[in-house]
Amino acid sequence: MRRPTEISLTIILLLLASVNVFSQEQTTWEKYHEAGRQALERGDYAEAETQLKAALKEASAFSLKDQRLTETLNTLAGVYRAAGRFDEAETLYRRTLSITEAALGPEHLTVAASLNNLALLLYTRGRYDEVTTLLRRALSITEKELGPEHADVAGRLTSLAQVYRVQRNYVEAEPLLLRAVAIREKALGAEHEDVAVALDNLAALYNAQKKYSMAEPLLKRSLAIKTKALGPEHIQVALALENYADTLSKLKRNAEATELRARAKSIWAKVMKKKKTTPATPNGA
Repeated sequence: MRRPTEISLTIILLLLASVNVFSQEQTTWEKYHEAGRQALERGDYAEAETQLKAALKEASAFSLKDQRLTETLNTLAGVYRAAGRFDEAETLYRRTLSITEAALGPEHLTVAASLNNLALLLYTRGRYDEVTTLLRRALSITEKELGPEHADVAGRLTSLAQVYRVQRNYVEAEPLLLRAVAIREKALGAEHEDVAVALDNLAALYNAQKKYSMAEPLLKRSLAIKTKALGPEHIQVALALENYADTLSKLKRNAEATELRARAKSIWAKVMKKKKTTPATPNGA
C-alpha cells in the first residue's frame, strides 16, 4: 500500500527539479538579455551584441513558441539597426518572422508585429514597395484579429499612409489617415491625445500638397486637445503652436501666426528655466 505514495513523491521531486532547471534558464537568459538591453540604451553596441549573443545562445535551447527566443532576436536586430548594420538586422528580423509564423501561424497578431518591425527597417532603406507589402499584410492581420475599428488598426493605417506620403502618393494616403482619425475618435474619445496625433498626421499630408486651408482646422483642433490634455505650458503644446503658426503663415494670417509663436517661445523659455533650476539627482539615489 506504500508504493503509490513513493510514486507520488518521485513525481513531485521530478517536477521540482524541472522547476529549478527552468528557473536557472530564466535567470541566466534574463541576466544576459537585460545587460544587453541596458548596453543598447547607453549606445554601447559592442557590449550589447556580446550580451545578447549570450542570451541568444540560452534562448536557442527553448521551444520555438517561447517568446524569449524571438524577443532576443528582435533586441539584437535593434542593436544592429542602431549601429547601421542593416543587412544583419534584416536577417534577424526575417528569422524572427519565420519563427513566429511557424510557431503561431501566419495570422497571429505577433506575426503582424514582426512584419511591422521588418517594414520599419526596410523603410529606412527606401525599399518602399516591400514595405507596402509588409504593412498591408500587418494591417490585414490586425483587422481580422482585433476588428476594423480597434485603436491598433489606426496605427497600422498611419504607418502605411506614411509610406505613401513619402512617395507623394497622396491619393492612397488620405483615406487611410481619415480612417485613422475616425477610429481613434470612436475608440478613444474625441479629446484623446492620440486623436490629436492623428489630426497632425492628416494635416501634414494636406500641407505637403499645399492644401493649407484644409490643414488649418485640423491643427487648431489638435492644439486645443493637447492644451486641455497636457496643460497650456507643456512642450507638446509649444510644438503644436509652432506647427499651427507655420500653416497660418502660409495662409497669410501673419498676425495670428506671430501671436502663436510668441506663446510657444514663452513656453520654451519656462521649460529651459525649469531645467536649469532643477537640481541634478545624486549618483546612486
